[in-house]
Amino acid sequence: MLGQGKKPKVASNRVDTIIGQQTRIEGDVHFSGGLHVDGKIKGAVIAEAGSASVLTVSENGHIEGDLRVPTIMLNGTVSGDVHSDERVELAAKARVDGNVYYKLIEMAMGAAVNGNLVHRPEAEASVLSFDRETAESGGARD
Repeated sequence: MLGQGKKPKVASNRVDTIIGQQTRIEGDVHFSGGLHVDGKIKGAVIAEAGSASVLTVSENGHIEGDLRVPTIMLNGTVSGDVHSDERVELAAKARVDGNVYYKLIEMAMGAAVNGNLVHRPEAEASVLSFDRETAESGGARD
């Protein structure tokens, strides 16, 4: 039994938004909750900072751009860097052409990453907060 007031931190399987197989989006996608992609996105996919958002990309899904989402379940193709504060699951048909930054990773036989796998322990600053800090400083980096 869990103590009162404590809930386990588990990614939700709830889907709030679906991008269908016949849909193509050009531009960045900002979301919270669950996003399921069967179509194509040409732009970054960014979850609301501090959220427990989940991105699911089916084997038909294709994203050309960076991902910044706490939990990512990938069975499609990503051409860009993948940044996750929580968990990345790469299914058998997953393809990533870019670096994968993760806290926890699960990779099935057949998945491919053409880039670096970079472990981000909990002690490091959030990779998802990078966008907010950069935006507040006017895009300048140190």
